[in-house]
Amino acid sequence: MSLNFEFKEEAILKKREVIEFLLKGKSPKQQVKLLILRDLWNLGWDIKIGKKKIEVFPPEVYNKETIKQAMAVKREEIIDANRKWIDKNIEFARKNLAYGYDVMHSKIDPIIEVCETQKQKDLFRMFRYYWSSPYSDYVGRRIKIIVRDRALPNKPVIGIAALGSPIIHIPERDDFIGWDKKTRTKNLIYTMDAYVIGALPPYNYLLGGKLIALLLASNEVRKIYQNKYKDKVTIIDKRTANSLVGIFTTSLYGKSSQYNRLKYKGNLLYNHIGYTKGYGTLHLSKETIQEMVKFLKSKNIDVNHKFGDGPSWVMRVIAAAGELVGFDTDFLLKHSFKRSIYFVPLAKNYREVLNDEVKRPIYYNYKKSELVKYWKERWFENRKRNPDVITNVLEFNPDNFII
Repeated sequence: MSLNFEFKEEAILKKREVIEFLLKGKSPKQQVKLLILRDLWNLGWDIKIGKKKIEVFPPEVYNKETIKQAMAVKREEIIDANRKWIDKNIEFARKNLAYGYDVMHSKIDPIIEVCETQKQKDLFRMFRYYWSSPYSDYVGRRIKIIVRDRALPNKPVIGIAALGSPIIHIPERDDFIGWDKKTRTKNLIYTMDAYVIGALPPYNYLLGGKLIALLLASNEVRKIYQNKYKDKVTIIDKRTANSLVGIFTTSLYGKSSQYNRLKYKGNLLYNHIGYTKGYGTLHLSKETIQEMVKFLKSKNIDVNHKFGDGPSWVMRVIAAAGELVGFDTDFLLKHSFKRSIYFVPLAKNYREVLNDEVKRPIYYNYKKSELVKYWKERWFENRKRNPDVITNVLEFNPDNFII
């Protein structure tokens, strides 16, 4: 029998009621198995129940609403877990936002601020919770940036961005660069992943997200990286590891309107290079993962992890528990949500540098002031004349900002 449900509230409630009933009195192993099935069922997977086995089939493509629904659940889980901290710091966040009226009359003069103090880190953390995607952090190298509007007296926040150490193995990215395993291991350090790029209200209505995306390609951001890691050298050949020649980023909802056709001086800044295979953990709920941890502990399997292990630790938990309850773990982890991959070249000869053909990068020399001027002429001035945009901007009051 094949069980198919549309994403209607009544259908989801019925599915949950069935699963809750089945979970009663079950062993930890049976609970994990049923919770996995519930999560996949909620995402539109086909489940065929035979006499001796249950077969599950992922949808060929997740539609945008399904992804948003799964993201919303994950986001709420994280926000609920941090609610006390958020409520305690919400006024601090509001004081760092602009009134819509002021922004409509601002000349907008962005300044880039690196998060170094605890206050800066707290402000970044607070605004990161605003995004629809669930909060997650990177391990290894990290640079968190706040972009403020110097043209207004309180220098309100326009948006935020963050760079982190790249994920080790992404076949589509490695093929694009031309990396084999050895070369990738050696030269991945000359790239970073942008895992946060976006604007806050009311600047988001004025396509402030494109401004933040442009600024990541600037000389100023590249020099921030260069200065932070100037004393770091590679283990293999003792090269200084502070040359940043490219930035990767991803988008969950197919090709991103924020990055698509984002050009400057005839150069495409955000190059779409393909899609990830869809390995991930977003399709399984926090409750399921918690039950997996309990189950593994009951089997005396070590599931301890250091703070910040993040997604890689969760993937190890899913792999270990999934295998013990009878799932093909590669199949289970592979059918998360595919992401679009973008590459931002900062050097004209990035491929040669990343493949050890040359040592010295030839940078594009994108100046922050010129990128800002381009953004204003290309997007800002037009948005300021759009009646709907004007209404949205003018109606924004920081006192009403909530997470």
